Amino acid sequence: MQERYNAFSDAVTQEFGEKLYKLSLSAGCTCPNRDGTLDTRGCIFCSAGGSGDFAESTQGSIHEQIERAKTQVQKKFKGEHYIAYFQSYTNTYGDVKRLSEIFNASIHEDCIRAISIGTRPDCLSDEILEMLEALQAEKPMFVELGLQTIHERTAEFIRRGYPLSVYDEAVKKLNKIGVRVVTHVILGLPGETREEMLETVRYVGESGAEGIKLQLLHILRGTDLETLYNKGAFQTMTLEEYADLLCDCIEILPPEIVIHRLTGDAPKKLLVAPLWSADKKRVLNTIQRTFKDRDVRQGAKTGCLL
Repeated sequence: MQERYNAFSDAVTQEFGEKLYKLSLSAGCTCPNRDGTLDTRGCIFCSAGGSGDFAESTQGSIHEQIERAKTQVQKKFKGEHYIAYFQSYTNTYGDVKRLSEIFNASIHEDCIRAISIGTRPDCLSDEILEMLEALQAEKPMFVELGLQTIHERTAEFIRRGYPLSVYDEAVKKLNKIGVRVVTHVILGLPGETREEMLETVRYVGESGAEGIKLQLLHILRGTDLETLYNKGAFQTMTLEEYADLLCDCIEILPPEIVIHRLTGDAPKKLLVAPLWSADKKRVLNTIQRTFKDRDVRQGAKTGCLL
């Protein structure tokens, strides 16, 4: 087991000289998997909030969103600087001029030191890439790509809407313009074996991505995944199984890749399963204990990665 994993909290502190907290903002985008371009139902696991259930509403200016978000996190974070995080839906899907104005408004706020944009690999046109390159010249940028799995059978089942080759091309293009790529992977997707999950993690580690987000599969109310779960079509992992799987994931990743997340949260009002994931303290303690038992030396407080 490698001695130390490269935790995002450590990497940020080393680069910026201070801890930064992400402010979840909204660019008011939709998704080709929702507007009829590819589908109207969204990915099978995605809530009505488009994976941004904790993001600020689009009401008001970006400055107003940032101020509201800062108020929300003040109980947890006492610093003065942040990362502007555009998480909901597909944030490079829309009019380039409008998106450029939104993103520029965020990075020109004095409290913002970097920007993180969540999107799909199939929504990176040449015009969008030019915009991202210009933004990158202003402040450091992360682009988060929702890959979830490398297995085409699973990708079809979750209605991802693009082949693996599109992800590969997106990583190359983003690397070429100097934008750091963070790849989202969901652990526990129905029908996938432990080895298939590890194959996805290993692939991401070798794909050219700078970072990875390991996300526990959440079953959320109102999704097609909930319908299947309630029919008994599949089961979710136990906390112990998940913590043990995380150890294997860290072991096979290159030591230089930055681990941005180890599990993630779901809104309690939407969470159907696994219910243990709502007990954050228990989750943290179990992961830390499992890492210790498996000789994974903590590179940072695990809580900074959730």
